[in-house]
Amino acid sequence: MLEAEAWVAVAFVILMGVFAYFGVHRTILSALDHRRDRIQKELDDARRLKDEAAKLVEEYRTRRASAEKEAQDIVANAKADAERIAAEAKTKMEDFVARRTKSAESKIAMAETQAIADVRAAAAEAAVSAAAAIMGQTVKGSVADDLIAKGIQDVRGKLN
Repeated sequence: MLEAEAWVAVAFVILMGVFAYFGVHRTILSALDHRRDRIQKELDDARRLKDEAAKLVEEYRTRRASAEKEAQDIVANAKADAERIAAEAKTKMEDFVARRTKSAESKIAMAETQAIADVRAAAAEAAVSAAAAIMGQTVKGSVADDLIAKGIQDVRGKLN
C-alpha cells in the first residue's frame, strides 16, 4: 500500500488537474496581474505626488527667499528714508534758527537806531531849551527872538 505522503501527492496532483480543468490558474494570474497593475499605479501616483511636493517645497523656498530679500529692501529703504528725513529736518531747523537769529539781529539794530534817534532828539530838545533860556536872559527884543528861532532850526537840522 501507499504511504500517507504518496496519498497527499496523488491528492495534490488531482487537485491541480481540477484547477487546470476549470481554469483557476487563469483567474489567479488575472488577479495577480490586476494587483500588480494597481500597485504600479499607486507607485506612479506616489512618485508624481513626491515630485509635486518637491516642486512646491522649492517654490516655497524661492518665495521665502524672495520675501526675505524684499523685507531687507524695505528695511533698508526705511532706514534711508529716516536718515534723509532727519537730515532734511536738521537743515530746516538750522535755516529756521539762522532766520530767527538774523531777524533778531535786525530788530536789535533797528532798536539801536531808534534809541540813538530818540537820544539825539531828546538832546536837541534839551539843547534848544537851554539855548532858549540862556538867550532869553541875555538877549532881549526882536533880535533875540530871531536868533532863538534860527538857532533852534540849525540845531534841529544838525541833530536830526
